[in-house]
Amino acid sequence: MVGSNTSYTANADLGAMLEELQVWYRDQCDGEWEHRYGVVIETLDNPGWLLKIDLAGTGLESKSFAPIEENTPEASWVHCKVQEQKFEAACGPTMLSTAIAHFLSWANDADCPSR
Repeated sequence: MVGSNTSYTANADLGAMLEELQVWYRDQCDGEWEHRYGVVIETLDNPGWLLKIDLAGTGLESKSFAPIEENTPEASWVHCKVQEQKFEAACGPTMLSTAIAHFLSWANDADCPSR
């Protein structure tokens, strides 16, 4: 789970990644955080996915993140960044698991304080 120093790759099991994302979300919920913040997954019209994860009030809110821009091949693009205390990833239609993997690898790659 988050904090387990698990590093995911694009070929990792999506079920395991979704489970870990759910646990990360659950761990942030304190009776207040979930009323203002959360995780959003939506579609893009180009086509693709948009993943937004609020970091405010979490152990990740001050953690640095080097933006990611992977553009090849054409349908396999993914762009990830952190701005305004949000992790945001936009990606091609078959790259949602890669976007989630980037978040989890970053979240697990450090001594981030828990909430």
